[in-house]
Amino acid sequence: MTEGTGKEKGCIFCQILAGDLPCYRIYEDELSLAILDVNPFSIGHCLVIPKRHVPWWHELSDDENASLFRAAKVVAEKMMIALEPDFVCMYARGRRIPHTHVFLVPTYSGDVLDRFFNALELFQESPPVLAALREKDSMEDVAELLREADPKKSSKSKDDSVEC
Repeated sequence: MTEGTGKEKGCIFCQILAGDLPCYRIYEDELSLAILDVNPFSIGHCLVIPKRHVPWWHELSDDENASLFRAAKVVAEKMMIALEPDFVCMYARGRRIPHTHVFLVPTYSGDVLDRFFNALELFQESPPVLAALREKDSMEDVAELLREADPKKSSKSKDDSVEC
């Protein structure tokens, strides 16, 4: 820590807050700042950061936490009006840059973030489907299907292949 400033040396967000690095300010109150992300996932992608250097949002004071999430709500409302996304995705980080930051990403059907979360949800939901594949009846059915398959009688033979 830099003596007396409450700012962490080398922290990009502390440097922005100190005015040492430029940013595109979107919203600010006494405890939080919302800025455009310089590496956006979509147009208007913002970060909301506390003005005090704290790695994790749950380590903020109650007032800081209230400010952080109030600022996130204000900016999300602005995004909904100005950019008209389907929704605003929000998540909090602090690992890669150990200064709490809330991502606010305007998200549209089929965009990269929508596809990512759809894939994540499918992964989350897949264990029952995968577990069903291990059930005895399923194993017997697929084993029989594979045993009965005769490549010589299939309409998909080697003769239908095309060389590249």
